Amino acid sequence: MSEKIYVGVDVGGTAIKVGICNAEGQLLQTYEGPTETSKGTDTILHNIATYARAIVDESSYEWEQVDGVGVGIAGFLDIPNGIIKFAPNLKIENVDLKSYLEKQLNKTVKVNNDANVAALGEAWGGAGKGIDQCVCYTLGTGVGGGIIINGKIVEGFAGMAGELGHMSIVPDLEAIGCGCGKMGCLETVSSATGIIRMAKDAVERGDRTTLSHVENIMAKDVIDAAKAGDEVASRIVSRAAYYLGKSMAMMAIILNPQYFIIGGGVSKAGDFLFDQIREVFEKYTQDQAKENVKIVAATLGNNAGVVGAAGLILRG
Repeated sequence: MSEKIYVGVDVGGTAIKVGICNAEGQLLQTYEGPTETSKGTDTILHNIATYARAIVDESSYEWEQVDGVGVGIAGFLDIPNGIIKFAPNLKIENVDLKSYLEKQLNKTVKVNNDANVAALGEAWGGAGKGIDQCVCYTLGTGVGGGIIINGKIVEGFAGMAGELGHMSIVPDLEAIGCGCGKMGCLETVSSATGIIRMAKDAVERGDRTTLSHVENIMAKDVIDAAKAGDEVASRIVSRAAYYLGKSMAMMAIILNPQYFIIGGGVSKAGDFLFDQIREVFEKYTQDQAKENVKIVAATLGNNAGVVGAAGLILRG
């Protein structure tokens, strides 16, 4: 019997990335095409179906070997039914993506949000390969998250499980408003946006820092300055690490995962950041909940989405 393959589609505002994986979560081939958001919903849907077929057509595999197609997309979804309620980046509303693709492709289709899919990718074929219990953080513009328990995505009653960036963790006296409308969310201090905000606030206050000479401060500038010994930058990075470590301590006592996997642009700070997170985690976590628990870097990078989307067919 021919080897079964799994097609994963990662739908972004600019590009649609597609991958073929085998049953072990190994990424065998990739393909990318423009989303063409400006041309409207019908074009986007057509492109998703076209690219899913194109990657197989351009490979050494046959369409008959495809066991299913998974799709990861940012937005508000009815996950069980594969319906896009609202995808702001794509300007799509109330679209039954699952039914459309199943009709076009004649394959089983599963749909999930991009953060869950990226987490599944790392758990299935990345840093958490072989680990059934893990919590994934993505440190970018915001703080994304995904929870994998017994090898499956935890979605929750309304699909809101794993929204780690919106854990209200910063004390009221220090808290600022988050884009979600609440106060003190993790992403206000531990995302790239949060790090940049704290740096700009320090410069505006007149704090003595090398960052005052940087015209357009980015998170990398703050991390590099901290590594070079800048005290203000060091405090900012330590604050970001502190709340990440504390949030993991809370997750550890609730879920007791074996791995915490951290990806996204901020994670490129490496052990300079990770060691501080681990120190806080050790301090605040019960002994039994932290035994043999590891905090590790994600390994799939931009491919986590397509691998995780393909994994929806087996593990979604």
